[in-house]
Amino acid sequence: MTDSQQPKILRIERESMPEHRPEPLDLASRVRDLRKARGWTLEQAAKQAGLARSTLSKIENGQMSPTFDALKKLAEGLAISVPQLFTPPSSGQITGRMAVTKSGEGAAQITTTYEHELLAGPLTRKKMLPYRARIRARSFEEFGGWVRHDGEEFLYVLTGTIRLFTEYYAPVDLKRGDSAYYDASQGHNVISTSQEDATVLWVTSLD
Repeated sequence: MTDSQQPKILRIERESMPEHRPEPLDLASRVRDLRKARGWTLEQAAKQAGLARSTLSKIENGQMSPTFDALKKLAEGLAISVPQLFTPPSSGQITGRMAVTKSGEGAAQITTTYEHELLAGPLTRKKMLPYRARIRARSFEEFGGWVRHDGEEFLYVLTGTIRLFTEYYAPVDLKRGDSAYYDASQGHNVISTSQEDATVLWVTSLD
Protein backbone atom coordinates (compact mmCIF):
# COMPACT_ATOMS: atom_id res chain seq x y z
CA MET A 1 0.00 0.00 0.00
CA THR A 2 1.57 3.27 -1.08
CA ASP A 3 -0.98 5.58 0.47
CA SER A 4 -0.78 4.69 4.19
CA GLN A 5 -1.77 8.04 5.69
CA GLN A 6 -5.29 7.06 6.64
CA PRO A 7 -4.23 4.05 8.78
CA LYS A 8 -1.43 6.22 10.19
CA ILE A 9 -3.98 8.80 11.36
CA LEU A 10 -5.91 6.07 13.16
CA ARG A 11 -2.75 4.56 14.62
CA ILE A 12 -1.62 7.90 16.04
CA GLU A 13 -5.08 8.51 17.53
CA ARG A 14 -5.21 5.06 19.13
CA GLU A 15 -1.66 5.36 20.52
CA SER A 16 -2.60 8.66 22.15
CA MET A 17 -5.30 6.93 24.21
CA PRO A 18 -3.77 6.15 27.64
CA GLU A 19 -4.30 2.78 29.25
CA HIS A 20 -7.13 3.09 31.73
CA ARG A 21 -7.28 0.86 34.83
CA PRO A 22 -10.63 0.56 36.64
CA GLU A 23 -10.73 1.96 40.16
CA PRO A 24 -12.80 0.70 43.10
CA LEU A 25 -16.32 2.10 42.96
CA ASP A 26 -17.04 5.01 45.30
CA LEU A 27 -20.79 4.79 45.96
CA ALA A 28 -20.95 8.37 47.22
CA SER A 29 -19.39 9.71 44.01
CA ARG A 30 -21.48 7.35 41.89
CA VAL A 31 -24.75 8.63 43.37
CA ARG A 32 -23.62 12.25 43.07
CA ASP A 33 -22.56 11.75 39.43
CA LEU A 34 -25.87 10.07 38.56
CA ARG A 35 -27.80 12.94 40.13
CA LYS A 36 -25.74 15.63 38.38
CA ALA A 37 -25.99 13.81 35.05
CA ARG A 38 -29.73 14.34 35.29
CA GLY A 39 -29.34 17.99 36.20
CA TRP A 40 -31.08 17.53 39.55
CA THR A 41 -30.48 19.46 42.74
CA LEU A 42 -30.24 17.57 46.04
CA GLU A 43 -33.82 18.58 46.79
CA GLN A 44 -35.10 17.35 43.43
CA ALA A 45 -33.26 14.02 43.66
CA ALA A 46 -34.32 13.46 47.25
CA LYS A 47 -37.96 14.12 46.37
CA GLN A 48 -37.71 11.81 43.35
CA ALA A 49 -36.32 9.02 45.54
CA GLY A 50 -38.59 9.64 48.51
CA LEU A 51 -35.66 10.35 50.83
CA ALA A 52 -34.89 13.24 53.14
CA ARG A 53 -32.51 15.81 51.64
CA SER A 54 -30.19 15.38 54.63
CA THR A 55 -30.06 11.61 54.07
CA LEU A 56 -29.14 11.97 50.40
CA SER A 57 -26.54 14.61 51.28
CA LYS A 58 -24.92 12.25 53.80
CA ILE A 59 -24.88 9.41 51.25
CA GLU A 60 -23.23 11.64 48.62
CA ASN A 61 -20.62 12.81 51.12
CA GLY A 62 -19.82 9.31 52.35
CA GLN A 63 -21.08 10.12 55.84
CA MET A 64 -23.47 7.19 55.99
CA SER A 65 -23.97 3.77 54.42
CA PRO A 66 -27.48 3.57 52.97
CA THR A 67 -29.77 0.72 54.00
CA PHE A 68 -31.04 -1.64 51.31
CA ASP A 69 -34.41 0.11 51.48
CA ALA A 70 -32.69 3.46 50.82
CA LEU A 71 -30.75 1.90 47.94
CA LYS A 72 -33.99 0.66 46.39
CA LYS A 73 -35.54 4.10 46.69
CA LEU A 74 -32.44 5.71 45.18
CA ALA A 75 -32.43 3.30 42.23
CA GLU A 76 -36.14 3.80 41.58
CA GLY A 77 -35.77 7.56 41.80
CA LEU A 78 -32.87 7.48 39.31
CA ALA A 79 -34.79 5.02 37.06
CA ILE A 80 -32.06 2.38 37.26
CA SER A 81 -31.68 -1.00 38.96
CA VAL A 82 -29.95 -1.45 42.31
CA PRO A 83 -27.00 -3.32 40.70
CA GLN A 84 -26.46 -0.34 38.39
CA LEU A 85 -25.76 1.80 41.44
CA PHE A 86 -22.68 -0.35 41.96
CA THR A 87 -21.72 -0.63 38.29
CA PRO A 88 -19.19 2.01 37.32
CA PRO A 89 -19.29 3.62 33.86
CA SER A 90 -17.39 1.70 31.20
CA SER A 91 -13.61 2.03 31.36
CA GLY A 92 -12.39 5.47 30.42
CA GLN A 93 -15.88 6.93 30.01
CA ILE A 94 -16.02 10.68 30.53
CA THR A 95 -19.34 12.52 30.58
CA GLY A 96 -20.15 16.10 29.75
CA ARG A 97 -17.44 16.57 27.13
CA MET A 98 -17.81 18.60 23.97
CA ALA A 99 -15.57 19.86 21.19
CA VAL A 100 -16.50 22.41 18.55
CA THR A 101 -14.53 22.63 15.30
CA LYS A 102 -15.35 25.65 13.16
CA SER A 103 -15.20 25.26 9.40
CA GLY A 104 -11.62 25.11 8.18
CA GLU A 105 -10.15 24.92 11.68
CA GLY A 106 -9.57 21.17 11.80
CA ALA A 107 -6.05 19.74 11.69
CA ALA A 108 -5.04 19.03 8.10
CA GLN A 109 -3.57 15.73 6.91
CA ILE A 110 -2.81 15.67 3.19
CA THR A 111 -2.02 12.56 1.11
CA THR A 112 -1.83 11.89 -2.61
CA THR A 113 -5.41 10.63 -2.67
CA TYR A 114 -7.19 12.43 0.18
CA GLU A 115 -7.08 15.74 2.04
CA HIS A 116 -8.28 15.07 5.59
CA GLU A 117 -9.45 17.69 8.08
CA LEU A 118 -9.50 16.07 11.52
CA LEU A 119 -12.42 17.19 13.69
CA ALA A 120 -12.77 17.30 17.50
CA GLY A 121 -8.98 17.24 17.74
CA PRO A 122 -8.64 18.49 21.36
CA LEU A 123 -10.66 15.57 22.76
CA THR A 124 -8.57 12.66 24.05
CA ARG A 125 -9.68 9.05 24.52
CA LYS A 126 -12.32 9.42 21.82
CA LYS A 127 -14.45 6.44 20.83
CA MET A 128 -14.76 7.78 17.28
CA LEU A 129 -12.50 9.67 14.92
CA PRO A 130 -14.50 12.15 12.80
CA TYR A 131 -12.94 13.89 9.83
CA ARG A 132 -13.92 15.72 6.68
CA ALA A 133 -12.12 14.59 3.54
CA ARG A 134 -11.63 15.98 0.06
CA ILE A 135 -11.35 13.08 -2.37
CA ARG A 136 -8.53 13.79 -4.81
CA ALA A 137 -8.15 10.30 -6.31
CA ARG A 138 -9.82 9.62 -9.65
CA SER A 139 -8.90 5.95 -10.12
CA PHE A 140 -8.45 2.85 -7.96
CA GLU A 141 -4.89 2.45 -9.24
CA GLU A 142 -3.78 5.66 -7.51
CA PHE A 143 -3.88 3.83 -4.17
CA GLY A 144 -1.47 1.05 -5.05
CA GLY A 145 -3.58 -1.37 -2.98
CA TRP A 146 -6.38 -1.55 -0.46
CA VAL A 147 -6.67 0.64 2.62
CA ARG A 148 -7.41 -1.53 5.67
CA HIS A 149 -7.57 -0.82 9.41
CA ASP A 150 -9.38 -1.97 12.55
CA GLY A 151 -12.84 -0.75 13.42
CA GLU A 152 -16.01 0.22 11.60
CA GLU A 153 -16.49 3.25 9.40
CA PHE A 154 -19.35 5.54 8.40
CA LEU A 155 -19.13 7.69 5.28
CA TYR A 156 -21.51 10.50 4.28
CA VAL A 157 -21.19 12.36 0.97
CA LEU A 158 -21.24 16.14 1.45
CA THR A 159 -20.56 17.35 -2.11
CA GLY A 160 -19.93 15.81 -5.50
CA THR A 161 -20.12 12.12 -6.37
CA ILE A 162 -17.88 9.24 -5.35
CA ARG A 163 -17.32 5.55 -6.02
CA LEU A 164 -16.78 3.35 -2.97
CA PHE A 165 -14.68 0.25 -3.61
CA THR A 166 -14.79 -2.54 -1.02
CA GLU A 167 -13.01 -5.86 -1.04
CA TYR A 168 -16.09 -8.08 -0.85
CA TYR A 169 -18.73 -6.02 -2.65
CA ALA A 170 -19.23 -4.51 -6.08
CA PRO A 171 -18.28 -0.81 -6.38
CA VAL A 172 -21.04 1.57 -5.29
CA ASP A 173 -21.65 5.05 -6.72
CA LEU A 174 -22.81 7.61 -4.16
CA LYS A 175 -23.96 11.21 -4.46
CA ARG A 176 -24.60 14.07 -2.05
CA GLY A 177 -26.70 12.85 0.88
CA ASP A 178 -25.85 9.18 0.35
CA SER A 179 -24.01 7.24 3.04
CA ALA A 180 -22.33 3.90 3.72
CA TYR A 181 -21.41 1.97 6.87
CA TYR A 182 -18.87 -0.84 6.57
CA ASP A 183 -16.30 -2.99 8.30
CA ALA A 184 -13.01 -1.14 7.78
CA SER A 185 -10.90 -4.29 8.15
CA GLN A 186 -11.96 -5.23 4.63
CA GLY A 187 -10.08 -3.42 1.89
CA HIS A 188 -11.72 -0.14 0.89
CA ASN A 189 -10.92 2.90 -1.26
CA VAL A 190 -12.90 5.93 -2.38
CA ILE A 191 -12.47 7.93 -5.58
CA SER A 192 -14.20 11.06 -6.85
CA THR A 193 -16.33 10.66 -9.97
CA SER A 194 -17.40 14.31 -10.21
CA GLN A 195 -15.55 17.04 -12.09
CA GLU A 196 -14.63 18.75 -8.84
CA ASP A 197 -13.11 16.93 -5.89
CA ALA A 198 -15.90 15.37 -3.83
CA THR A 199 -16.03 15.94 -0.06
CA VAL A 200 -17.21 13.41 2.50
CA LEU A 201 -17.65 13.15 6.25
CA TRP A 202 -15.95 10.05 7.65
CA VAL A 203 -16.41 8.68 11.18
CA THR A 204 -14.18 5.79 12.22
CA SER A 205 -14.53 3.78 15.43
CA LEU A 206 -11.44 3.64 17.63
CA ASP A 207 -12.33 0.68 19.87
